[in-house]
Amino acid sequence: MNLKTLILAAGKGTRMKSDLPKVLHKVNGIPMIKKIIEILDKLNSQENILILGHEKEMILDSLGDVQYVVQDKQLGTGHAIMMAEEKLKDYDGDIMVVCGDTPLLTSETLEKMYKKHTESGAATTILTSIVEDPYGYGRIVKENDLVSAIVEEKEATESEKKIKEINAGVYCFDSKKLFKALSKIEKHVEKDEYYLTDVIGINVNDGKKVETYTLENNEEVLGVNSKVQLAEAEAVLRNRKNLDLMNDGVILIDPKNTYIEESVEIGADTVIYPGALLQGKTTIGKNCEITGNTRILDSKIGNNVNIQSSVIKESILEQGVTIGPFAHIRPKSHLKEKVHIGNFVEVKKSVLETGVKAGHLTYLGDAEIGADTNIGAGTITCNYDGKNKHKTKIGKDVFIGSDSMLVAPLEIGDGALTGAGSVITKDLPSNALGVARSKQRIKKEWNKKQ
Repeated sequence: MNLKTLILAAGKGTRMKSDLPKVLHKVNGIPMIKKIIEILDKLNSQENILILGHEKEMILDSLGDVQYVVQDKQLGTGHAIMMAEEKLKDYDGDIMVVCGDTPLLTSETLEKMYKKHTESGAATTILTSIVEDPYGYGRIVKENDLVSAIVEEKEATESEKKIKEINAGVYCFDSKKLFKALSKIEKHVEKDEYYLTDVIGINVNDGKKVETYTLENNEEVLGVNSKVQLAEAEAVLRNRKNLDLMNDGVILIDPKNTYIEESVEIGADTVIYPGALLQGKTTIGKNCEITGNTRILDSKIGNNVNIQSSVIKESILEQGVTIGPFAHIRPKSHLKEKVHIGNFVEVKKSVLETGVKAGHLTYLGDAEIGADTNIGAGTITCNYDGKNKHKTKIGKDVFIGSDSMLVAPLEIGDGALTGAGSVITKDLPSNALGVARSKQRIKKEWNKKQ
């Protein structure tokens, strides 16, 4: 494909009222600029070049290794493209121009647009849309089905204002003809800017063919210039994601109230209840059940896992694990097959082998726990001495009595037991019983004396 893309991302986005550059605001879990790059990558273009200006360092930190040019002074879209001329001076092919704040575009639309551009032999092809209320948009004026001009709202005549075909802000250009036309455009004094749309008029005056490709789905037109529009774009992308998942066999009880980010993967016949929030690089297997008020971030969930109203972050849950309600699985935890973590249990940076059970009111931090061990209610691994974190190692088939305090560093051997209410500070050998509590004393009539 003889195509390169230019992404306009130099503006400040003042209407966002944010210290964060507009293009770094997230839509369904992905910064807008990354979403645009993902869309363009599917076109297999030779190169994506960003045109950066405001807070360019912050954008580059977010994106990593990308091709870019700098527009130090934001003097309009035409000026922005001029900044890329030196980088493209030896290039003879097509250039697609998109804005970094249009995350609802699809690669399918852009592919169809580019196909029409190449087949028609046009100097320029404009992405357009037919809308009932075109107010505020540039109107597409045509003669004999070819574009003769793009007229902005302020400059449009009464008859031109009635035109419902609008400019969607995406263009395909013949590169040589683009830069030749850019050399002829003049600054608009009232805004002190060079308009990329002026290229259209120059093409027409030079006898060049200007075509359009009209969107099939008008929601793709939406650009994000405010927090309100950000929420609107978020809703559209979330709905697309949910539809894709359901078409792949996932069961969403109430899609409108289920929040699943772009990068999440879910297996067939998994049931997601309303209010669930699934984020980041999360993968979820088949036949799982995830109830509302559950948040899962950057985690790997196996098949047949049941999670009720809990939080899981940066962890691995293998097949058959059951979680919750109201559990918290913190980063770097690995729960192996058929582990059960019950209500108000917190696990942090721990490995729980197959069949471990911790049903109630427990904290397991920096622990290694062997297979089929039972952790009684109220157990705490006391992993922090005020300066350093220490590890607790518990063998297999261990029974930890309720309200046990396990003071790390500590090792408990296979088959050992701890008595309820014990503070265990010394290692327990296999099959031993550890009890550490004072003898109960009874003083009769004590309350009356007091």
